Amino acid sequence: MNDPRVDCDRKVGRIDWPGLGRTLLATTCAALVYPTMEFARSRSLTFADLAQDFLAAAIFGACIGTLANFVPWRGIASRIVSVPIKWLVHFATLLALAAVGTAISGVIFVLIGWVESYGQFYIQNLPIATLFTLLIGTALTLYEMMRDRLADATLELRTKELERERALKLATEARLSSLESRLHPHFLFNTLNSISSLIPEDPQRAEKLIEQMAALLRFSLDSARNGVVPLERELKIVNDYLEIEKARLGDRLKYDVSAPRDLDSIEVPPLAIQTLVENSIKHAIAPIRGGGWLAVSVKRSNGTVRLGVSDSGPGFDLDQSPVGHGIDNLRSRLAALYGNAASITSSREDGGASVRLNIPVAS
Repeated sequence: MNDPRVDCDRKVGRIDWPGLGRTLLATTCAALVYPTMEFARSRSLTFADLAQDFLAAAIFGACIGTLANFVPWRGIASRIVSVPIKWLVHFATLLALAAVGTAISGVIFVLIGWVESYGQFYIQNLPIATLFTLLIGTALTLYEMMRDRLADATLELRTKELERERALKLATEARLSSLESRLHPHFLFNTLNSISSLIPEDPQRAEKLIEQMAALLRFSLDSARNGVVPLERELKIVNDYLEIEKARLGDRLKYDVSAPRDLDSIEVPPLAIQTLVENSIKHAIAPIRGGGWLAVSVKRSNGTVRLGVSDSGPGFDLDQSPVGHGIDNLRSRLAALYGNAASITSSREDGGASVRLNIPVAS
């Protein structure tokens, strides 16, 4: 919304077309008063007489109203700080407009043959023209003042709302940065720990895995600058991470990652699926002598996308997640990004455990 004070400055020296329309509408409505008064005073007036009286009053109103909008008197008065002086300028201007407008109307009436004596016409009609000009002009001025105050109040409210939204956005970004700063070292430490265990057994494979870890590191650092990443990139990192863990666990780890290709561009929180996968390997597969299986699935339904990680473990209570790590960190990031629109749930099914992450997506 534009600042009304700026609009006021723009009106100085220019025709205020909306204001002119309002003025002419008001003067046309007021023009009905004069023939009504004449009819009440003399019931013998014909329709033609009333129509002529209305037209005469409308000409008066059009002359004075148009003149008022050519003169930037409201803009000048708005710059005066003192209220009494402002209203003094207001009434003086209205009196001048009534005098000049009546003079112009008299010229028009003489030209169309309605008036023979210009001087007598001017003296007789100036008082009533002045009265109507003061009434209508003051009413329109009060209307403009109330409208400008409403615009000022609306502008102030919108400004405060924008400032509040900006503050909330900054707070959310700061919260996400804090959460991610805790997430990245934890994630990288676990990855390095997996690779270090391979160095004595298979140095060449460990070197290859370091390259994959470098990709994970780049993704981790890049994700710090973005609240969300395409699903395709997230799944690429998940596969790289699973390959690293596969090198460490061997045949003890069996996994499957499946997602429809048409969902590749959907944006998800970075390292969201990876966090669930890491949690499954750490608690459901690595501690078990025979290992286990892990499956990642992605489905879309009713404006949400479900990111699921299932494993062969016994499951766990989400509320028992350590504060500041893994699932708890992910839950906090979801709350910062989506509020109550996202959720994490867990369940037991098909002889294993499943954790599902539901986030809203654009339709």
